[in-house]
Amino acid sequence: MSEPILIVDDEPNVRLMYRASLAGQGYELFEASSAEAALELCEDHQFSAAILDLRMPGMDGFQLLEKMQGRGITTPVVFVTAFGDVPNAVKAMRMGAIDFLPKPPTPDQLRDVVKDIISRHVHTLSFSGVRDCDYYLRAAKRAINLRDFDAASKHLIKALDLDSSSMQAIHLAGVMVEMRNEYENDAEVASHPATK
Repeated sequence: MSEPILIVDDEPNVRLMYRASLAGQGYELFEASSAEAALELCEDHQFSAAILDLRMPGMDGFQLLEKMQGRGITTPVVFVTAFGDVPNAVKAMRMGAIDFLPKPPTPDQLRDVVKDIISRHVHTLSFSGVRDCDYYLRAAKRAINLRDFDAASKHLIKALDLDSSSMQAIHLAGVMVEMRNEYENDAEVASHPATK
C-alpha cells in the first residue's frame, strides 16, 4: 500500500517540483495551495507525512501546524525553510515539526527526508546501512526531537567529519544550539521560582 504524502505550498512550480521529486517512489501524492485547503485534506485523509512551506499568504506554516494539532491531526510535518532562518526552524521543531529542509531542497533531499520520516514514524525504525553523513544527520535530528542535545552534538560532529561542507549539518547545528539554549534557559527559570 502506498504512503499518502501531503505537499503544501502556494507556488504551483514548487508543488510541481516536489511532485516530480517524489514520483515513482511508491507514494500517493496530494497537493494543497493554501493552509486552508491543506486542513480540508487532513480532515479527509490520514497522511504519512506533510511537507509545509513556512511562508504562505494568509495562514502560514506555523499557524497551519497549530490548527492541525488543535484538531488532533498527528501527521509528521517537515517544514521547508531558508538557510538563514534558524530561529524559525527552532520554533518549528519546538512546536512539534519532525524535520526541516533548506529552501529550495534538492530532489534527493526531499526523497531522503520523506523516506526518513516514514521510517521514524510510520514503520519500525532501522539503523541498518552505511553510516555516512546522512545517517548521522538523521541520528542528530532524532536526538534533537528527543531533546538529547549531547547525543545530537556527537552525531553532528561525525556528520561534519564526513562532509565538512554539508550545509544541512551546519544549519542543523545552528538550530540545535538555539534550541539547547532555550531549553536550558526554560529549565533554569523553572528551577528558580519568581520572587516578589
